Amino acid sequence: MSKHITTLNQKQVFASFPKRPRDSHKGLFGTVAVIGGATGMSGAPLLAARAALKLGAGCVHVGLLAENAPGVDMQQPELMLHKAADLLRPHPNPPPKGEGANVRGMFNPDVLAIGCGMGTSIAAQKLLYDALMCDTALVIDADALNLLARQPDLQDDLRIRRAASVLTPHPGEAARLLDCDIKEIQAYRVAAVRELEQKFACSVVLKGADSLCATRDGKIYLNKTGNPGMSSAGMGDVLTGMIAAFIAQGMSADDALLLAVHLHGAAGDALAKQGISVGMTASDVTEWARWLLNQWH
Repeated sequence: MSKHITTLNQKQVFASFPKRPRDSHKGLFGTVAVIGGATGMSGAPLLAARAALKLGAGCVHVGLLAENAPGVDMQQPELMLHKAADLLRPHPNPPPKGEGANVRGMFNPDVLAIGCGMGTSIAAQKLLYDALMCDTALVIDADALNLLARQPDLQDDLRIRRAASVLTPHPGEAARLLDCDIKEIQAYRVAAVRELEQKFACSVVLKGADSLCATRDGKIYLNKTGNPGMSSAGMGDVLTGMIAAFIAQGMSADDALLLAVHLHGAAGDALAKQGISVGMTASDVTEWARWLLNQWH
């Protein structure tokens, strides 16, 4: 491993987490919008949204593509559920960031997380285009990454964004984004994450065992938390929600990424220490990540 790569630790990643004043209210901790959930995949954005809420975001909205999407999350009724297109409807006079959605569905969140269970339909492609046009921080995951890989014009839109953007590919998604084989990504992970950061002008985490993070200042970070028990559905959705939550609370995209990646793995390690290494779920990780964050705090 290159001497220019820094291994993440708890003290380092938590240093920039903001303190909460005594006279606090939800508006101080940001509004997150999670966009995704094509038919049969509504659970993915709900997992991300629950993670965003439980890791400290002030308000969390969910935009779902599915025609039969639920109107309320009975497990987490604090979430506000909408049709996906309503959250990205253009506003002729956008309200200040953080004020959320009004009765006509026009919306201006502090951070958008897009792609979880979204599919790659024409409707999904339109949503990604609209998200890229928003002047707000953006966390791009899952099918949104696959759409980017297929659409050079969307890549161009991503590169010229003024607001911060974060990419969260696993090796397969990284291979599609860089038009190469997964074996090449895994053999040259440091080069791959650096190329992704430079090609798309984004902060990037290349997920997997020993995840690598590339920040916009060109630095590379190695994360050593996490374990094989985390190899189950929804883990990436939870990570996406955590990154969004930390950006919403005022952290830079780079700092939010590093804290979320390290804490996400640490939560999995805490579960493993409790004897839960087989059958670990993404929902379990959310609960333990919240507990750990409060212990660190």
